[in-house]
Amino acid sequence: MNKQKNKCRYLLYLSAFMIVTGITAAYGQPDKFIESIYPVGKLKPTDTVSKLKVGDPAPDFTLPAVAGGKISLGQYAGKHNVVISFVPAAWTPVCSDQWPGYNISRDLFEKYDAVLLGITVDNIPTLYSWIKQMSTPKEKIWFPVLSDFYPHGEVASRYGVLRSEGVSERALFVINKKGIIVYIDIHDINERPFLEDLAKALEEANKQ
Repeated sequence: MNKQKNKCRYLLYLSAFMIVTGITAAYGQPDKFIESIYPVGKLKPTDTVSKLKVGDPAPDFTLPAVAGGKISLGQYAGKHNVVISFVPAAWTPVCSDQWPGYNISRDLFEKYDAVLLGITVDNIPTLYSWIKQMSTPKEKIWFPVLSDFYPHGEVASRYGVLRSEGVSERALFVINKKGIIVYIDIHDINERPFLEDLAKALEEANKQ
């Protein structure tokens, strides 16, 4: 019975995520923002193979945040589970759809005591403008957005997700409170990762 309830919960999260992310660009954002999105076209799905694997300690890092100051992975050790969301580039279609979609699932992260960190190789001014335009009066990007601009892509490289053209893969890493990687999804860069899979990974991380 519990398994059936969990499955239903995952499906509800997934449905809500698909609905919201599907209408974000069309209805949630100003026309000016939509017109500013760069049409990247179809890209090679993946370009790297991370040397990291489930069970490895997550490499620590410190990066500047769009909101100011710096954030380190290590500051959450022993306190929270962490989800790292690498996205390739600001002002691109799927990235501009994926992160606003996490607004509807914020309670999922809170339920499993997880912090979400968004990382791209863009510089702070670019990210500041993108995040500001991507947010609406009712739905602002609630999680820290970090710049892996200089040294360029150093953290993405450390996690094995820096592509040959200098952007990161679209990738998710779930790290438990002990600092151990419990889930890796180096996803097709042309598509959003599946929320259902992330929800299962967070549930498992929270048990450890």
